[in-house]
Amino acid sequence: MLSKTEKQFSILFFIIVLIELATGSVESLKTVHYIAKPAIVISLIVFFLNTSESLPKTIKNGTLLALVFSVLGDILLMFVDKSPHFFTLGLVAFLTAHLMYVLVFLKHRNKQKSPLGFIAVLLVYAASLFYFLNGNLGNMFIPVVIYMLVILSMATAAYLRKDTVNILSYGLVFLGALLFMVSDSILALNKFYAPLNYSDFSIMITYALAQYLIVIGILKLKTEIILK
Repeated sequence: MLSKTEKQFSILFFIIVLIELATGSVESLKTVHYIAKPAIVISLIVFFLNTSESLPKTIKNGTLLALVFSVLGDILLMFVDKSPHFFTLGLVAFLTAHLMYVLVFLKHRNKQKSPLGFIAVLLVYAASLFYFLNGNLGNMFIPVVIYMLVILSMATAAYLRKDTVNILSYGLVFLGALLFMVSDSILALNKFYAPLNYSDFSIMITYALAQYLIVIGILKLKTEIILK
């Protein structure tokens, strides 16, 4: 499934993730944390730049923009203890990243496939999440609702790639989109509902896996493009 280059990168990538997990909650290692957290997606950017030559320009550029805005979001969210404005700016950065992914995924939209059933499931999920968040959002109510709609759109766009790309690309990207949604849900619950045990670990693991799977899934389009 993974090429030799992808396997080598995967080892490096998950070492960076482990370093972030080990240093994120240790005050004396904050400097390493400030380096390791953005390094997770930066490593994906470097890897993607070096392995995406054969991808269409719109897909390549859209993916890179999504990753760049994700790094910006990562950096901003590291400083939420300094000012609540950093959380809002981080939210905007990740919202933009999700919009970039939506545009990338819709390039391979299956126009024959109805999203209504999947959207209904997502709305039930969103309503359940909102049940816990509502009443605690304050002036973040509208930004959070907008963000929820965008990430649900991202998951739907990933779902709509079915049968228009190879099964490996579809499966990896779709799973990555779902994990991204889970990661953001844990973050929202932890911030606006109640502190969750091991939230730092669960948020980072699901987030890192989401970005990794999406990038690898998009790169797997190369196989299909070469065959055509």
